[in-house]
Amino acid sequence: MPAKTIAPIDGLTPRQVQVLRHIACFCDRQRYSPTIAELAGKMNISRSTVFEHLGELQRKGLLSTCQGKARSSRLTSRGRGLLEHLDAAGPEPEDQPTGGVPLLGQIAAGLPREAVENVESLSLESCFGLGGDLFALEVSGDSMIEENIEPGDYVICRRTNVADDGDLVVALVEEDEATLKRFYKERDHIRLEPANANYRPIRTNHCRIEGIVVGLLRRL
Repeated sequence: MPAKTIAPIDGLTPRQVQVLRHIACFCDRQRYSPTIAELAGKMNISRSTVFEHLGELQRKGLLSTCQGKARSSRLTSRGRGLLEHLDAAGPEPEDQPTGGVPLLGQIAAGLPREAVENVESLSLESCFGLGGDLFALEVSGDSMIEENIEPGDYVICRRTNVADDGDLVVALVEEDEATLKRFYKERDHIRLEPANANYRPIRTNHCRIEGIVVGLLRRL
């Protein structure tokens, strides 16, 4: 029987293949998917980097996830077929440089949600300059509408793990849920403040800052 042909996947990097392999092995062993933190620890890379790779794998149709449900990442049939093909014949593709600011997917401006979404690219150099520390997120939810941040807007963020009181931040809450809120450090906890009277602040001792918002784009 002739070997099964796998269509080439543009821009797939060796690191993304490694992420795919780790998820496949973990799911086969545990019957559920690893968290972003578990993948980051296993591969000795940052959670932000894992987040980007997961989104890219989903965009390429190699990985699927159930929106709003933790530990729901699964290899698609195409993803399984790719690993089988790579195991059977040939080296993994090399890294290829990409341009623009990565659009990592959606950020919840409502209740937190699992931080794994699609990845595209926005060319924003003329507005914000070049730099690998910039990324973009599409807003979902309405918890920041009183600051004129609406669902479907894009927030442009600068990657950092520190924030000052009052900064508008992208925060990971309880390891894997991302949200867009104002950051305030209280005496014994972190307060993530919405800008909508229908939402209560999120108070937590388990919060990791992934970026500070530096700009906003809106489709007309």
